[in-house]
Amino acid sequence: MSQSLANIVVHLVFSTKNRLPMIRDDIRDELHVYLCGILKAYDCTPLSANSEPEHVHLLFVLSKNMHSLRW
Repeated sequence: MSQSLANIVVHLVFSTKNRLPMIRDDIRDELHVYLCGILKAYDCTPLSANSEPEHVHLLFVLSKNMHSLRW
């Protein structure tokens, strides 16, 4: 019987428009929870979320069921 194993860890970094410092300290935790919720909805396992005022870092395990993503 065949078996497929996958463990793809992605470090995603993205910034605000024009790298303006828009991520305030008072919304930072809520933003991380929101972004991790999106990852979970796509069956990806979030490992870490962090941000600065002008950019975000997400570390997650890509779902093995993720064949193509249409936005």
